[in-house]
Amino acid sequence: MSGKSVEEMEREVQEEKRLAQERQATIEKARKEREESGKSRSNMQILPVPDDAKAQIQQAASAVERAFADGIVRQTVRFALLGEEEAMSGEQNEWPGGAQQMYREAGRPLTEELLREVRAYSKDASVDTELSRMPPEVTSEDIWDFDGSAITTAKAAGGSQGDVKAVVFPNTDTKYLNDIEALSAEVGKDRLLILANPFWRNVESWGFNILAPRRSARGEDCVALKSYPYDWQMYAYREDPSWYNQEVPIWLGSSEEEPTSSQFTELLNSRPEFKMSKNMRQMQRALGNDDM
Repeated sequence: MSGKSVEEMEREVQEEKRLAQERQATIEKARKEREESGKSRSNMQILPVPDDAKAQIQQAASAVERAFADGIVRQTVRFALLGEEEAMSGEQNEWPGGAQQMYREAGRPLTEELLREVRAYSKDASVDTELSRMPPEVTSEDIWDFDGSAITTAKAAGGSQGDVKAVVFPNTDTKYLNDIEALSAEVGKDRLLILANPFWRNVESWGFNILAPRRSARGEDCVALKSYPYDWQMYAYREDPSWYNQEVPIWLGSSEEEPTSSQFTELLNSRPEFKMSKNMRQMQRALGNDDM
């Protein structure tokens, strides 16, 4: 038993529903504004750490479109592998089913939803405005089932000049490298090709990248977020003192290069919210004391 009263549990459930509704309302508002005005996402400001899969897809789509508008047609998107009902701040999924489970429950649905959101028509394309706003037809074709990999294709409503392809979970096996080379030639120099969560690190052309999703520094859960064209944004999760068993991301700083653990540690040491270690904060709250 949690020790909570029925009223406390009901309040917690209602608050979670309210927060979920607010997040969904924000997403729907952004989508409606784009449809009504025809404005690109390129004017959107960088967002904080996304709370869940839907918010992550919206933020990734914004970054991909900004990069494409700047002429970057070969991009890498690295998602935090969240299931539909998972929160970024929750327990990390250990994926006992391996790559197949990761692909089935996170990699494929995240990539397909991303391609449904992205509008990437080549600059010389002559496209009907109404058609360009319509969602594309998205399909996925497995590469190797045991590897949990696939090629995902978005056929744009406004014509082939807006088609997008993505390779989900490619690795350094010769087959994947050959497939990527062939797809790049097929797509051409003006259309978008995305690598979604490749199993290698040395990829420079980021559209969107969120690390791990979490790495640990000084015992704290941290996140590094890269959203084109902005610098890496560095966050650490801290317990929300106003709400039981909830964590919120605290912005620590930014970095031109991918942040290191030592950078996180230095920033954590400079912030009053993290003056105490996580264990000390938990002890202070258990004693009914202020954890700052």
